[in-house]
Amino acid sequence: MYVCSCFGITEQQVREHAESGACTPRQIASASKAGTDCGGCVRRIQALLGRGTCPRRELIDQGAPEPLGAEPSDEAAAGTDAGTRVPYDITPHATPDAMPGALPEAA
Repeated sequence: MYVCSCFGITEQQVREHAESGACTPRQIASASKAGTDCGGCVRRIQALLGRGTCPRRELIDQGAPEPLGAEPSDEAAAGTDAGTRVPYDITPHATPDAMPGALPEAA
């Protein structure tokens, strides 16, 4: 049965993406585009995801590390390092004195 008529995504395809680790409607949308056009299928996707378990969550509960970009688990958020991990470089860079194409300041 079709879940997303905008992109022709079926229940089976949503289940396959969920088995591959997509545990949220946003992750299903990233994998298949379902839910990104009219949005009429988002509740159906939520219902399908709610019926099974998230294989990735089970692995995390068993002690496997979370993939980059994943939301931290409740246990990780309670730790002392909660909120201090940043998966990308946020080093500030110096700005030039004059921006190219900028107008000179009025005197």
